[in-house]
This record gives sequence, C-alpha cells and structure tokens, in this order.
Amino acid sequence: MRMKAVYFLVVLAMAVAVALPVSAGDSFEDSTAPWGIVTEGGAPGTWQPSRALLYDNGPFMTHSGTGVGGADESVLQTTSLGMNTLGMGAQLSAGNRIADQFVIPAGDEWQIDGITFFAYQSFAPSDPATLSGVNLQIWDGSPDSGASVVWGDTSTNIMASAAWTNVYRVSEESTGTSADRAIQAAVCTVGTTLTAGTYWLDWQFDGSASYSGPWAPPITIIGNDTTGDALQYTGSWAAVTDSGTATPQGFPFIVDGTLVGQPTPTPPPGGDGAEPIPTLSVTGIALLSLLLIGVAVVVIRRRS
Repeated sequence: MRMKAVYFLVVLAMAVAVALPVSAGDSFEDSTAPWGIVTEGGAPGTWQPSRALLYDNGPFMTHSGTGVGGADESVLQTTSLGMNTLGMGAQLSAGNRIADQFVIPAGDEWQIDGITFFAYQSFAPSDPATLSGVNLQIWDGSPDSGASVVWGDTSTNIMASAAWTNVYRVSEESTGTSADRAIQAAVCTVGTTLTAGTYWLDWQFDGSASYSGPWAPPITIIGNDTTGDALQYTGSWAAVTDSGTATPQGFPFIVDGTLVGQPTPTPPPGGDGAEPIPTLSVTGIALLSLLLIGVAVVVIRRRS
C-alpha cells in the first residue's frame, strides 16, 4: 500500500513537471532597434508596433490572414472604389520624396525617439528586407509654403533597421494570390523634442537597385477613397492623389517617444498588455518535483 502511495506521488510530481510551462528565455527585443523590430531566438523576425507610441498617422493593413501563406494584406480598392495607385515614388535614386503632417496638441511637448515609415520594392522578397536607408526632414509647416526645417536633412541615413510587416500590398483582383509587394517597416532613430504645433515630415527611402522603388503605400481604409493630404516631391511639391479617383491620400507613419514631464511608461511584463502566465524554469520544476517526493516520504513514515 505504501509503495502504491509513493508511486502515485512520484507520478504526480512528474506530471506537474511536464505540465508547467518553461520560461521562454530565448525570445527578446533587439536592443539595436528599440522602437519596432522584434527578434525571436536570435534571428530577425517580422516588425511589431512599438510600446512607446505617441502618434499613428493611419493604417495600411486592411485584411488579416487573407494573403499568401496566411499573411495580412493592404488591399487597393480597384473594383469597389475605382482606385488605381498601389504606391507613390519616394526613392532616393529618382530624387522623389513624400511629406505628411501631424499635430502636437496645445500644452504638450514630445520627446521623439523614433519614427517608423513603410515602403515596398516590387517583386522583392519579404526576407531579408531590401530597404537600406531613410533620410528625413521635420518642418514647422508645409514644405511647399515657406516653412523651415527644424530637424534633419536630406543626406543623413537615420534608419536603424528594417523588416517585413507581414503585409502584402495587393489589388482586389490579386488578393490571396500575390506576394509581389511585401511592405517593409523602416525604423528610424530621431532624438528631438518638439513643442505644440503642426509639423510636416518629409522623407525618402533608399533600397536595393535590383528591384523597382521603394514605393510608399498610402493609408488604406476599406470604403474610403480619401485618406489624407500628403505631398510628393518630384522636382516640386504637389498634392498626392490616387490616379484612378483623383482623391487626396495620406501616408502611414508611427511616431514613438514620450510626453515630456510625464513618467516614462513601463512595458507590461507580458509585452502586449496581458498579464503573463506564471512559468517555472527547469531548475524550479526539478525542485518542485523533489519537494513533492519529500512530502510523500514524510506522509508514508507517519502512517507507518
């Protein structure tokens, strides 16, 4: 009877050891890209949004899991709305640039650590990323109206890293079948403080000469053909409009940093806002198993 009890408690200890999750010690955020790139087990992974978000100018992903291989998609509404522009030129090789605006509310002051921009190169692979550079100017007004540059220039490469967003840019006719335009995130280091006001970002991408572009996909919202009031520079500044609908377009970008004078937010333990599941290390599991066996021995001795 005593042997059966020992056997039962040993089996129970082993079952607990198997059932308890082991801490995922090989998953970490790359310290060289603190605003967006996630690495998994030491290998670069797909881009993930920042946990230090100050401003998001708008979405480009419209459909989750409908793309090739279960990827997400940014669907140009060619059939439903008559739109025609997959992306706008913002390539260093052609001298093209994109500009779009954001507003810092009255009374606020932003410490801007980084800004993430998005682009694709037609027929380029999703991995490795082919974007190789970004230069940026921040203006205190629209660049076509006599405003001044308050940060940046047109020559310094501020891109810290680039990775695929897990999103393909497609038309309604090619959804689920085209992997020709993998949208990449270019995570850029900024490091400046701005007070309340309206600012314009003016940026340009560099990429692989083996593929066309880089091209900047506009903000994409299902049912909307008008998404902003961005500008494109091709020798002079002009409003960005879709070539099918002639409607004005905006561009996605993400500003990361902190509100000056406010405590820096501490990322939640789980990294995604959820309370993490308690875990034990291998050593902890072994100790727990020994503890249960010890309890079994004590119980049996007392009964005898």
